[in-house]
Amino acid sequence: MDLLGEAMPRWLIRLNEHVPIRYAVWVAALLGLLCGLWTWATDGDHHGAVLAGACALLVGLGLNDMRQSSRSILRNYPVIGHLRYLLEFIRPEIRQYFLESDNEAAPFSRQQRSLVYQRAKGEPDKRPFGTQKDVGATGYEWLSHSMVPSDVPSHDFRITIGAGGSSCSQPYSASVFNISAMSFGALSANAVLALNTGASRGHFAHDTGEGSISRYHREPGGDLIWEIGSGYFGCRTDDGHFDADKFVAHAREPQVKLIELKLSQGAKPGHGGVLPGPKVTPEIAAARGVPEGVDCVSPASHSAFSTPIEMMQFIERLRQLSGGKPVGFKFCVGHAWEWFAMAKAMRETGIWPDFIVVDGAEGGTGAAPLEFTDHVGAPLQEGLLLVHNTLVGMGERHRVKIGCAGKVISAFDIARMMALGADWCNSARGFMFALGCIQAQSCHTGHCPTGVTSQEPLRARALVVPDKAERVYRYHHNTLHALKELVQAAGLHHPNDITADHIVRRVSGFEVRRLSNLLPYLQPGELLAAERGEAPWSQPAFAQYWPRARADAFGLAD
Repeated sequence: MDLLGEAMPRWLIRLNEHVPIRYAVWVAALLGLLCGLWTWATDGDHHGAVLAGACALLVGLGLNDMRQSSRSILRNYPVIGHLRYLLEFIRPEIRQYFLESDNEAAPFSRQQRSLVYQRAKGEPDKRPFGTQKDVGATGYEWLSHSMVPSDVPSHDFRITIGAGGSSCSQPYSASVFNISAMSFGALSANAVLALNTGASRGHFAHDTGEGSISRYHREPGGDLIWEIGSGYFGCRTDDGHFDADKFVAHAREPQVKLIELKLSQGAKPGHGGVLPGPKVTPEIAAARGVPEGVDCVSPASHSAFSTPIEMMQFIERLRQLSGGKPVGFKFCVGHAWEWFAMAKAMRETGIWPDFIVVDGAEGGTGAAPLEFTDHVGAPLQEGLLLVHNTLVGMGERHRVKIGCAGKVISAFDIARMMALGADWCNSARGFMFALGCIQAQSCHTGHCPTGVTSQEPLRARALVVPDKAERVYRYHHNTLHALKELVQAAGLHHPNDITADHIVRRVSGFEVRRLSNLLPYLQPGELLAAERGEAPWSQPAFAQYWPRARADAFGLAD
């Protein structure tokens, strides 16, 4: 009361005791209603009728606020309390456009988004007046350049997937920058059309996501990575198990270049999903091979295999059924020993995946429980390093190509991932920005303001396919052109030539270190030498878990 007395005149305090000020707007609406009715009745003035109508709505709203029981704020603050919910509703937009700094990544900074928008539109992406980053801040990184820059003839950097000595007979020449997994159903039909049209023009790959291949993936004819998740959508029996005949029908289509077995994803690793029945439209049902209007379940684990050895055998089966196309898997690194078990199964069976895609826990375009988004799964740097080091330490890195995904936006992001051990990069949210995404973070609501993730026809129509397809193409083209300039500046000839020696990180205000000296890297064959007792274990994770990992089980040996 003392604080209230300091802020309010005494007469207003006395009034508030009898007629709470929080009711002021409601009372004002009631007085406006009476005034409008009087004016209308006495003078016949239509303005009085309009005033009365507007005030009647507010009075009715206040009555409803007082009678409802779900929101205490509205019961105590009728009418005016709705301002709280309005401000909360537009808070992300207010923060994004008025409060957020250019370099505050939540999850992507304004500077990152602007870079994608400019490259997608073909606008100048140059920056005047120097960097906005604090180059003295701990964690700042840069690419060391050469006094003898190279001259690279083309920015169309490619790698061959499927030439590592497996039974693959149809290797694929892939771009080093491709569209990461986003399912039809999570994205609108127009978004999928625009992405695949852009991929077709730019000759890079488009991952279908686990929602399988829709007609919107097929129509433009762009190269596809067919992702197969635990629901086996597009190749499932009625009870949700793997169907070989349906798999063959899709896998042998010329448009499908790679087969990707999805074990987990960065957004919610170890967590299944359900697409509610009302969202399972006829088109989604047709693509996934599920009944229309029935809940579509993605289990947390696969039913086609239960051990690492069975998993490798399943990969080989997919490779044979597809006619010899490259087959690999995608996962977000969790238990280190489970990855080690898979690696041991590769060595024991002699069956090697043609590629592995490492998804970072910072990734994800869809909705996930907060605990999973923030606290489950290894970030991309740690996951990628573990996979790369394991294959190098086994002396088998040449057999398997490694892709990665997780907040890859710019050419420097690609260069950095190459330095960590990746052969190529995928991007989901980068290409969403190219489609016009404004980071409204309403992907899971169906109310996407740009039509990228909405299944509402009117919202999805806002995304004009020819225009956005051109933006997808230009974003890919201009990003790889920027990557070419980085490669030239470093005196190299291909992004895969970038190593941890080329990236420098500030570790304190007075010390910088190259990633090769900062991060742990194994030498070829070092892991097997340590296993034989011929060399010491160089990293605790390998020393602790590699000897106990089993090829015949995902659990640890006693």
